Amino acid sequence: MSISVCLAVHNGERFLRTQMVSILSQLDPADELLVSDDASTDGSLMIITSFSDARLRLLPARTFGNPNDNFEYLLGHCRHDYIFIADQDDVWHPDKRARMTSALQKADLVVSDCRIIDSAGAVIYPSYFSIRPPRPGVAANVWRNSFTGCCMAFRKKVLEKALPFPAFGGIYDQWLGLVAARYFTITFLAEALVDYRRHGNNFSSTTGTSKLSLGQQLMNRIRLMKILFRR
Repeated sequence: MSISVCLAVHNGERFLRTQMVSILSQLDPADELLVSDDASTDGSLMIITSFSDARLRLLPARTFGNPNDNFEYLLGHCRHDYIFIADQDDVWHPDKRARMTSALQKADLVVSDCRIIDSAGAVIYPSYFSIRPPRPGVAANVWRNSFTGCCMAFRKKVLEKALPFPAFGGIYDQWLGLVAARYFTITFLAEALVDYRRHGNNFSSTTGTSKLSLGQQLMNRIRLMKILFRR
């Protein structure tokens, strides 16, 4: 089976090459790595174009200002039925593709565990699930999200149900997970298949405090539920 990997980039030169190598090293000839650069002002674009690889697809440049819109753009260009999400500053473990595609034979969306590492690659937490155990179901994930984008892979039918993303700027991975929880089947793999790097400049706040106020978080959850049950 062939897979599409979506990699959203914005000023990611510090760790980007390492991540791209970790992904490309385990892709099959028919797979694709889709990359969208969101107006980077560093050397990210130079790193991307330095790879001479037929599996790499650099999408036409657009400016988004946030990864949610960038990932929606990427996901709309996937050619294959099995879709992976990748962040620019992480590292795939060598068996990630094989383990995730195997699990997708029995589930529509798969979420693996991950290791949390710092900027130097030192392990902070060997298992994210050990500090934040995943919980199945829609209700459990409306407030406390179990779906971390860089740990997710899913079938295209989940994406077809999830697009377009909610227009109010919700969190893309939580939205995909809630759609899967509502309409499809989910598996959580208790294996760390990604080194999830936390370095102080991450856009998302996983393992940290949300950048939104409590009121904003509550309103977003209410909006998500309304949209989800209208799909």
